[in-house]
Amino acid sequence: MATKYTLFYKRTLSARFSQRIYQPIYTLTRALTFKVTRQNPELIPPAKPTPHEFKPLSDFDNYEGLRFQVPIIQFYRKNPSVEADPVEVIRKAIAKALVSYYPFAGRLREHAARKLAVECTGEGVMFIEADADVALEQFGDELKPPVPCLEELLYDVPGSGGIINAPLLLIQVTRLKCGGFIFSLRFNHTMSDGAGIAQFVSAVGELARGAGFPSTPPVWERHLLNMSCTHHEHKDIPDIIKTLTTLNKVVHRSFSFGTNQISALRSHLPPHLRHCTTTFEIVTACLWRCRTIALSLHPDEEVGILWAMDSRRRFNPPIPDGYYGNCCIYPTATTTSEILSKNPYHYAVELLRKAKLEAMADPMIIKRLSRFSFVGGYAVSDARHLGFEDVDFGWGKAVYGGVAKGNIGFVRELLSLYVPCKNDKGENGIVVSIYLPENAMEVFTKELEMLVEKNNDNNPMLA
Repeated sequence: MATKYTLFYKRTLSARFSQRIYQPIYTLTRALTFKVTRQNPELIPPAKPTPHEFKPLSDFDNYEGLRFQVPIIQFYRKNPSVEADPVEVIRKAIAKALVSYYPFAGRLREHAARKLAVECTGEGVMFIEADADVALEQFGDELKPPVPCLEELLYDVPGSGGIINAPLLLIQVTRLKCGGFIFSLRFNHTMSDGAGIAQFVSAVGELARGAGFPSTPPVWERHLLNMSCTHHEHKDIPDIIKTLTTLNKVVHRSFSFGTNQISALRSHLPPHLRHCTTTFEIVTACLWRCRTIALSLHPDEEVGILWAMDSRRRFNPPIPDGYYGNCCIYPTATTTSEILSKNPYHYAVELLRKAKLEAMADPMIIKRLSRFSFVGGYAVSDARHLGFEDVDFGWGKAVYGGVAKGNIGFVRELLSLYVPCKNDKGENGIVVSIYLPENAMEVFTKELEMLVEKNNDNNPMLA
């Protein structure tokens, strides 16, 4: 089948943000037109027979907020020394990887109390072969979410997007006219977290390069993350979704934080926090405080922030190497709108650090987003260090590798996703997606600008 897709876009820069924070805005000015030709979707089963059995998911996997699909995308340049077809190489490598990762070739079933188990049927994962008459260079130098034309580069095969009784992975490999290619994958989040799916894709890369088996053998062992108490993570979700429909028009903007912005934010911290606070904590505290001010909540309104933190090394004993299920804990900080808004910026940092220590002390406690109302609840997810850009199928590392869009999850307005970026000097930075009501977005932007642009003459870290 052939699809012709036209992308119209223009990047406009706020004059005040031109050197600091930019906001991508797409308008009808310039067209990138190309055609994608897809072969019929197929199922790739494991290369060898695998056990037919039921494997229950863990309590971490069964968290209701993980019932959604996550798109990943990786761009590769042409390698003149490689003559092989990337589609055929990757197709065979996937089949080999599924011998070890055979649960991915099965289908999820739902049992009593909405508990999930994978039936290892060996049916396989969904795979699409495609060609696009576009060169990698035409996508521009800044490949990052939201990736243009994602619906063409990762086609949503009808019936493949469900959580239950559907393929657990959807993969598309698209050849480019320049000789490069794009590897796109969509995974069911209940089966793996970001680190887990990155482990699988890395295994495919190793097998594509000729390895006989993955260097890190996969570990199932989901029982290690089960708890004795009963949880009802999903009981408040209908109320949250209902609340979403009462909002004013919600708009989306993305903001970047580079070396200068991080240094400016760090300059607001007192000496005892300035050198021990992480970049993640600096940015997250800033976003939480600015968002709260922008929403103009009642002074006594509870506001909370939650984030995912990989806990594989935080258990005693540690979770085994190779574990590819969900293994994140969720530190949660709460206060009131007035306290957060009127206290200095570093107060938010201290709340985050305190919540992190509490969660690390008892990683079996799953804090959850559904405890917050929409206006007062906020979540962030750091996708900067998952390692997709390091995956090599034989053509070298990816030009870009990571999440394909920022609005993932069933309540995208509650979530900000952190993805890596580089500026024109090659310096590493962070791009953050924000969803807010239109009037609140303007206030948020001004508050953020004041924090980032305020100079502190006593701070040697500032340029």
